[in-house]
Amino acid sequence: MKVLIFETAEAAEYAVAEIVASEVSTRPETVLGLATGGTMLPVYARLCALRSEGLSFAKVTSFNLDEYVGLSSQHPESYHSYMREVLFDHIDILPENCHLPKGDAADVRAECLAYEDKILAHGGIDLQLLGIGRNGHIGFNEPSSSLGSLTRVKTLTESTRQANAPYFTDQEAPKYAITMGIRTILNARTCVLLATSAAKAQAVAQAVEGPLSAICPASALQMHAKTTVVLDRSAAAELRHRDYYGQVHPHGAVHAL
Repeated sequence: MKVLIFETAEAAEYAVAEIVASEVSTRPETVLGLATGGTMLPVYARLCALRSEGLSFAKVTSFNLDEYVGLSSQHPESYHSYMREVLFDHIDILPENCHLPKGDAADVRAECLAYEDKILAHGGIDLQLLGIGRNGHIGFNEPSSSLGSLTRVKTLTESTRQANAPYFTDQEAPKYAITMGIRTILNARTCVLLATSAAKAQAVAQAVEGPLSAICPASALQMHAKTTVVLDRSAAAELRHRDYYGQVHPHGAVHAL
């Protein structure tokens, strides 16, 4: 696991956008795994800006981590809508290459199996973007999730629903979501996790340095051969070995001997 610590959230967000941009530039037909939430907004804004500098997503395929059960792709609080508003409508990615689970599928379990099969049919995910919840979740894999899980329906914790509540002005935050499983995430060739702010510091410490445990689903990334964790100083505050990480990657420098 590579841990990059930057002085500011802005620097960490910029670095993640550059990692994605480098992947797309180097491998135009890359398969991206995408995340949602406030943490990703500056990353996607930077990628949209790079579009004007010649970065093309015309051959890229994307798969999002999750979607709320019961929401249609046109629902304003759906992740379909989020992705269109903050990224897809501002770059040249083809709509047919943008994949998210169908939250309003008639048979959500069948939809989960079909989504997993679709990822495999595209050769798997090359680069998976991740955020982390305050309780250590990645995707919507809440604490106690199986570390060997595939795409499935998960019941959201009350803390997750409370965190999501401000986005739902006309209804309660959904209780269920379709999410890629932890094994699905670990099958990606490269994972990049971004965390900023002191609110994420405890979850980051548990994920990076804590025991491998279903109580902190993000700790499963310790088993991944090519994961990069990108942090600002606040999110890194509870890491016991943060000085060492800074020694290996000074000021967040990606490359080291």
